[in-house]
Amino acid sequence: MAGKAGGFEDPSAEVLTDAAEVFGLLASAARLHLMWALSQGESDVTHLADRVGGALPAISQHLAKLKLAGLVQARREGRRQIYYIDDPDIVTVVRVMVGQLTARSQQVSTPVRRLYETGG
Repeated sequence: MAGKAGGFEDPSAEVLTDAAEVFGLLASAARLHLMWALSQGESDVTHLADRVGGALPAISQHLAKLKLAGLVQARREGRRQIYYIDDPDIVTVVRVMVGQLTARSQQVSTPVRRLYETGG
């Protein structure tokens, strides 16, 4: 039974499952960093590996998962694959989330930051 809160209908179970899968893919710091980099513009795997600091095979595997999920696209330019995000909504989600968390991290008081960094 779908509920209604704040004037919005609850999404279907299928939509929630799809969203959870996408968020699951973005739960990896490496894949989120790749999405952040690609939200700034297209790039090949070598430049992405340099930017995010990962090994080329690992970055290729992450990109393959993101591509399989439909979050990124690729086109061939000679011998290189150029990766890009073709969905402006995904770009918005990544930019808003990373931007908000960046802003929050800069506002956290020192005692709370120390507690968080020590795992307490």
